[in-house]
Amino acid sequence: MVCALGSALCFGAATVFQAAAARAAEPGTGSGVDVGLLWRAVRQWRYAVGLALDGLGFALEVVALRTLPLYAVGAALAASLAVTAALASRMLAVRLSRAEWGAVAAVCAGLAMLALAAGREGHRDGPEALPWVLLGIAAGVLLLGAAAGHLPDRSRALVLGLGAGIGFGVVEVAVRLLDGVDPADPALWALLLGGGAAFLLLTSAFQRGSVTTATAGMVLGETLGPAAAGLLWLGDRTREGFGWLALTGFALAVTASLALARFGEAPGPAAGPEQDPPPSGPGKETAASE
Repeated sequence: MVCALGSALCFGAATVFQAAAARAAEPGTGSGVDVGLLWRAVRQWRYAVGLALDGLGFALEVVALRTLPLYAVGAALAASLAVTAALASRMLAVRLSRAEWGAVAAVCAGLAMLALAAGREGHRDGPEALPWVLLGIAAGVLLLGAAAGHLPDRSRALVLGLGAGIGFGVVEVAVRLLDGVDPADPALWALLLGGGAAFLLLTSAFQRGSVTTATAGMVLGETLGPAAAGLLWLGDRTREGFGWLALTGFALAVTASLALARFGEAPGPAAGPEQDPPPSGPGKETAASE
């Protein structure tokens, strides 16, 4: 759980840098799968800092995924919303309301419940077709992103965020299935394709849509799917007699995270290549006030 929370801390901080870089990059084609936009964002130092934090966060996440049930790791990662909210209030001079700080406290309370209730991760491999299903879902994320490019900005941000969350969820499940690095293992390719597709969709969502709308979709995608896979196929369980506490903590953490994502932060016009990001407070998982 310490590694899971450390991962959330890294992802929450990376959010601020990556969204700022995406909004400052030159506008792209408007497609949800825009490799050129990602390339222009990556060339900025803020995105590079975000990627470094993501790399550290992923290393910590792998440790957590190999030790804890998927539902516990997923809820802990949703706490990066709270991290981003607190960081935005310090770095971006964003004032958080009492309701927003209450949502932060609720996320922490839900995670505390999960920490008390979580057992060790299951040791099942799941159905033989599961790695191939993950690879198919990862490819579907790209198709979803391409289709989302034709939607209005608000709907586009929601669909791209959901797609990115599904991609990150594929990564979480694939880490549990991997047993070493085998180029013939479809779980490895699902991990790479799912993670890459998620970054593509998320960068596009940052530039033209509301960050908070995209965040709501992403939190749903990266928590509910992996949690269900862990419980149904991989043998994840809670401590004896603590199932009710785990369910309560999971629901509280995810619900409070979604509430935090919905506060404020109306989307503004994308900044130019040399401009600072808009003052509303960028973030993959932000809670900036209006």
